[in-house]
Amino acid sequence: MTYVTCPTLRYHPAVVAQKAATLQILAEGRFTLGLGSGENLNEHVVGGGWPAVTVRQEMLVEAIEIIRELHTGELVDYRGEHFDVESARIWDLPDVPVGIGVALSGDKGVEQFAPLADHLIAVQPEKELVDGWNATASTPVGDGARAVGQIPICWDPSQEAAVERAHEQFRWFAGGWKVNSDLPTPMGFSGASQFVRPEDVAKQIPCGPDLDAVVEAVRPWWEAGFTDVALVQVGGEHQQSFLEQAAGPLLEKLRKASAAPA
Repeated sequence: MTYVTCPTLRYHPAVVAQKAATLQILAEGRFTLGLGSGENLNEHVVGGGWPAVTVRQEMLVEAIEIIRELHTGELVDYRGEHFDVESARIWDLPDVPVGIGVALSGDKGVEQFAPLADHLIAVQPEKELVDGWNATASTPVGDGARAVGQIPICWDPSQEAAVERAHEQFRWFAGGWKVNSDLPTPMGFSGASQFVRPEDVAKQIPCGPDLDAVVEAVRPWWEAGFTDVALVQVGGEHQQSFLEQAAGPLLEKLRKASAAPA
């Protein structure tokens, strides 16, 4: 699953549609295309400017429409306010259609995108998003639709080392999506996070060897009705040790805790 791809500025939706279809074939039906309205840091580089959020959402609606049409395998001509497609066709379609998830953060987004998407993606464990989706979308969460969340963690045998690494690499997380999506450069992220302290990061990101602390950080997601949670281990050089020492026991704890009655 992509978490998430922006199909508007750097990548034309027709290109995203073709890549997603190819990946679904290679993945033998296991792929989900997660889409979102993008981040200034990634998208401004092509010189098209950074549109207001309402315009970005309009662009995302058109992009999803184009992707859906192309995934029918028919010849597509599309004329929109933001995108055009001329005599395009995806020749090799996967046997299993590509499911589309969309990142949402409020009632307006749910109203706009739930009818267009197969799955809900969010950055906060808000039950209202799941409830709004179930009231708007044709397929409720749990009955075919998935609600997918994501949180960072920083596992390490040393609590001190984990906090230090999380502060070094992930203190931008404290700014929140509404701030982070509009920052255009790494310098902007550095400036926005310059006063974030290690203890501030440790309050937001579970750090250290305590797997039960990770379980408690994930708990609000399943209590809000989310079906899937992606855990992002901070620190690339520590991925292998995390997988070898902690991932298996952590998965067991998460499954046991989330399956227990409230």
